[in-house]
This record gives sequence, structure tokens and C-alpha cells, in this order.
Amino acid sequence: MKAARCEVYGGPENIVIRDIPDPVVKPGHVVVDVAAAAINFPDLLFIADKYQMSIPVPFTPGNEFSGRIAEVGEGVSGFAVGDAVYGSVPQGAMAEKALVAVEALTLVPDGLSMVEAAAFRVTYLTGYLSLVTAGNVRPGQWVVVLGAAGGVGTATVDIATRLGARVIAAASSDDRLAVAKELGAEAGVNYATENLKDRIKEITGGGADLVIDPVGDRWAEPALRAITWGGTFVTLGYAGGEIPRIPLNLVLLKNVTVRGLELRTWIARLPEATAAAKAGLAELIAGGLRPRVSETHPLDDVAVALQRVADRVPTGKVVITVTEGARNA
Repeated sequence: MKAARCEVYGGPENIVIRDIPDPVVKPGHVVVDVAAAAINFPDLLFIADKYQMSIPVPFTPGNEFSGRIAEVGEGVSGFAVGDAVYGSVPQGAMAEKALVAVEALTLVPDGLSMVEAAAFRVTYLTGYLSLVTAGNVRPGQWVVVLGAAGGVGTATVDIATRLGARVIAAASSDDRLAVAKELGAEAGVNYATENLKDRIKEITGGGADLVIDPVGDRWAEPALRAITWGGTFVTLGYAGGEIPRIPLNLVLLKNVTVRGLELRTWIARLPEATAAAKAGLAELIAGGLRPRVSETHPLDDVAVALQRVADRVPTGKVVITVTEGARNA
């Protein structure tokens, strides 16, 4: 089969396309004919060997995919050959076939294309868990979403508005803020030109109830300072580059709750919350929720697609179409 391969750690330019052996099905797993694979920011960290865990080279990057089941292993129930599924793997999604543990699979719900299904799991599950499980969001609350035009950002804005929150989108340009406002954000802050803390306080009339931060870097602290007394700050990642150092006296003086959410470990350690999040998302899909996919690229152009994510060009998810015609599958 054809697969993207990271053979040397570094940037997207190091990713090559190779022919490698097909995966062999094993108990508790299925082999999926991959239709589409989505790119997430951690993919860039994995290929650069800068993630919290290291993957030995060579490996096939990508953990989010959609496709149809080609083989079913011993002990698998609830799935059959030909089923349309989406899910995740530790690595290996950017290939024509993937070996997937059955617990990481979900049937594609009615209304989602293969491209949309590939773009759904990581960002929307992260967004829902950050808002509902970690953030305990309530209708009418002010929610600030940093990096609001990125993959996690657009998903979080979309979910928060559908749950009745009042969303302030924060992003690096007016064009990117416009994307978030299309998804329902009530207000926006351009943190490249405006004072993030002051604008949040001005818009809310005193402070935000909840901040969702996948960006980190120099924007985390002013966002934390703009939280109202007793509010919550959820850190999801550090796409801005630097891991911020937060003065703990800010947490103390405002009785702020700081939560960290790393999706892999949350899924493993909080199965009931994960199941509840999936059920909640299924209701939102039935109500019309669709992932925002801003770009698709063929597998042969995966290095180009990864570079565009690294350059923060897309406004939404970037998806690799592994199977020709995946968009309409």
C-alpha cells in the first residue's frame, strides 16, 4: 500500500510517500481502507520529535481518519466488512490502509461525508470535553476561544454557540475572526493588534467565565487575567510555540480553576465522560453540526498540506483525501 512516511525527524519537507506492506488484521482490531485522514497540529510535533512522547522513525504519521472496514479480526463485534467508520490510531492514518483497535472506531453518522468524518473526532471531541467536562459550560456564560480559526478553535466555537454560550473569538487577524463569527461567535479580539485582556473585560463587562486555550505562548496569561472570579481556564496545547509560565498568584486571587486536557489520556482514563461527549456530539450532528474543512489535498501532497498547517494558513481542518472521490463518499 501507499503511505506517507517520516524517516527523518524534522519539518514537513521530510515526509515522503513509500510503498509499504499492508497491515495484518489481529484480534480486537479491524483493517480499514482509508478514505480520508485529517491533519492536526500534534502531527507536526510528532514528525519533529517535539511531542510529549516520541515515535521511533520510520513511521506513518496521522491519527484521525475515515474509511470502510476491509477485514475484521477475531473477537470484534458491532462492526462488519463494508461499514463506514471514523476513528483514530496512535499513528498510521496517512496511508491507504490502517490497523485500528475496535474501541477507537465509530460508525459514520448519517449526514457526514468521509472528509467531514475524518475531520471530526479529534477537534470536536476535544472541543466538547473542554467545554462541558472540563469547563462545565452553561448557557449564557462568556467563553473565550483562543486560536478561534484553527481546527480545535472552530470546533470549540461551533459547539459552544450551539450549547448557548456567548463566545468571544480570539485570533491573529480580522479575516480569521470573520470565520469564527460565521460559526456564531458574538464578538472577536484580534490579539495581534488589540490588548487581549482589556478587550475581553470590556466585552464581558467584568471577565470571562471560561477560557479555552489551544495556543499558549504569550496569549495565555492575559487571557487568564481576563477571567472573572471563580472562572475556569482549560489548556489544550501550545500551537503558539512556547509553553507559558503562569504566576500562580493569579489563580489564587481569583479562585480560578485550571484544567489540562490531553485527548489521548482523557479517552483512556475517562471512558464515561468520553461516551457522554460522543452522545452529545451525535445530538449536535443530528441538529446540523458539520466540521469546517477548509482544504483537502491528495496523499501525494501531504508534505504541502502539513506545511500549510505549520504556517497557520488554513481556517479550519485540513484533510488528506487518500481515496479518489472521498469528498463525496
